[in-house]
This record gives sequence, C-alpha cells and structure tokens, in this order.
Amino acid sequence: MQNEEGQNMDLYIPRKCSATNRLITSKDHASVQINIGHLDENGLYHGQFTTFALCGFVRAQGDADGALDRLWSKKKVELRQ
Repeated sequence: MQNEEGQNMDLYIPRKCSATNRLITSKDHASVQINIGHLDENGLYHGQFTTFALCGFVRAQGDADGALDRLWSKKKVELRQ
C-alpha cells in the first residue's frame, strides 16, 4: 500500500523468484537472495550489482545452480560483460 506521497507503507513486501516467477512467501525459509557484483574490464568492482532471488522450491529440486547460471547469462548479455 502506498500513501499520497508515493511511499510504501507496508511492513512486508513479497519477492518473486527470479527463476520461476513464483511468489516467495514469508514462510519460505529456504529461499535466498544473491547479489552478483559487476566488474569493469580491469576486473575491479565499483559498487554495482545485480540481485537474484531463488525460492526454496528451486533449491529443493537441485536446480538453483543451473537457474542462476541461466539468469546470469541473460543478464550478462544485457550488460555486455
């Protein structure tokens, strides 16, 4: 919920799984959120990163590694890295 000024007033904002687009509920204690840092051509990190969220279902199936690799490959093409 947002107020008249456009600020979020809810205490809990649910996330979606980056691999399956499933809603990550507050009871999904197996879910993770991973930040992957962006490097320049010299291999230096300058504070930019991409965030991926994986739900517990993906991790329980053993597909987290493959899903993260697929997601980063798509994102890398967008960033031209």
